[in-house]
Amino acid sequence: MSLVLLALACSTHPPEAHDAGHAAGHDAGAQAKHGAEHGHGEHGTAHHSFDDPEKWSEVFDAPDRDRWQEPEKVVKAMRILDGMVVADIGAGTGYFNAHLAKAVGEKGRVLALDIEPKLVEHMKARAARENTPQVEVREVKPQDPDLPRESVDRVLLVDTYHHLQDRPEYFARLSRSMKHGGVLAIVDLRKDAPFGPPAEERLEPAQITAELGGAWNLVATEELRHQYVLLYEVAK
Repeated sequence: MSLVLLALACSTHPPEAHDAGHAAGHDAGAQAKHGAEHGHGEHGTAHHSFDDPEKWSEVFDAPDRDRWQEPEKVVKAMRILDGMVVADIGAGTGYFNAHLAKAVGEKGRVLALDIEPKLVEHMKARAARENTPQVEVREVKPQDPDLPRESVDRVLLVDTYHHLQDRPEYFARLSRSMKHGGVLAIVDLRKDAPFGPPAEERLEPAQITAELGGAWNLVATEELRHQYVLLYEVAK
């Protein structure tokens, strides 16, 4: 997978508005750019700078995000139990980390994975600030989350899947990292979302399921305000 791409080629401006919907659109649109700029897409060669994580935190962690992202609904759908190991691939500024840490409890672990060094450092500081010692932040390569065989119970990807290259191979490898009964949660933008990449670049749930092939079985779905949640288990 390439480490660089043109962000503007896979994002659109949020709707012109001055209410919470505009703020949500700005937030999610920029989050989609983050996934693209992480080298998870195929649309160009310019790499956006993440040298100022605090600036991006103002976008990714905007107060309005909880309303449209519905993190508690996502975590509940994942059926996370106390003591589990949960990996967030493309964790960005760590928006989901505290939510996941609460779900796994003191005996569990949250693996916050990202390829941007500055964002990794930002998440480490955030974990200390939020007093979530169970959050372990790692810098990984875009083509490999570097998760050992049978090491994780749950995996979360938020607005990241549609930017990944070599998806069948990537998720076949990921399936081997899951413990027995493990669950993969893919959260991505619907085609009718008023922000994010152009509609023609967004993926329908059926396409994702087809791409995952025989390695994963779709077991449940959920709908958020502007996103869908697809829950998979490793095929037996």
